[in-house]
Parts: sequence; C-alpha cells; structure tokens
Amino acid sequence: MPNSPALISGIGREMKHLAERQRVIAQNIANSETPGFKAREVEAPDFGALLAQTGGGSGVRIGKPSVSLTSGMAALGARAPIANHVVLDKNVSETKPDGNNVTLEDQLLKMGQLQADFAALTNLYRKQQSLLKSALGRGG
Repeated sequence: MPNSPALISGIGREMKHLAERQRVIAQNIANSETPGFKAREVEAPDFGALLAQTGGGSGVRIGKPSVSLTSGMAALGARAPIANHVVLDKNVSETKPDGNNVTLEDQLLKMGQLQADFAALTNLYRKQQSLLKSALGRGG
C-alpha cells in the first residue's frame, strides 16, 4: 500500500499478520492429536522495519537477533525454523505423553483474541475511511 495513508497501511499490515496467525492456529488445532506435533506461533511484525518505512526512525535502529543453523547444530539434532515468521510456540501449558503440546483451550483463547483484534482493526479502518470521505466532501 505505497500511496495510502500510514494508518491505513499499518492496519493492512496488521490484518495480514492476524490472518497468518489465524492460519497457524488453525493448523495447530488440526494437528492437536498428531503425535509429536509442536504448537506454532507467528512472530510479531518487526517494529524497526515499520519505522524505516514511515520515515519515523530518524536513524534509530532496532536490532533483532537471528540464528543460522550450522552443520554442527544440525548434527546435534537442531532443526531449521519452519519459516521466517512462524516459530515454535513457547507459551504452551502442557505436553502430552506422545510429545504433542497443542492444547485446544490455549488455541481457542488465541482465536478469541484474534477475533477481537480483527474487530478493532475493522472499526479503525471504517472510521478512517469515513474521515477521508468527509475530508473529500463526499459525506461520511
């Protein structure tokens, strides 16, 4: 959204993030009985990149550590990350004897929070659109 106001661009980015979280949580729920499956989560968007895009950084840099998988780490049993933004969920409440750590209650709580976040962002978007229409003299 290169030519849209910063607020609308931010809402769009956050909605894409929430949609990705919803997809990952749905996969967690679908695999809740798969032996050895580990719950996953989506990392929060990089705030430093957002600052750089909007020009609000003024030279401020926010560092984020990253780990690369070496052959020695792989030999010890380490696995590469699932994707750049999808990571294993560290906030799990229990692990079953078969190694699966997906708890349906945890996942449903996350889905409820996603629903509330989507509703809030949708309301912000509608209000922003209404303000833009009013500013252009098209009612609202």
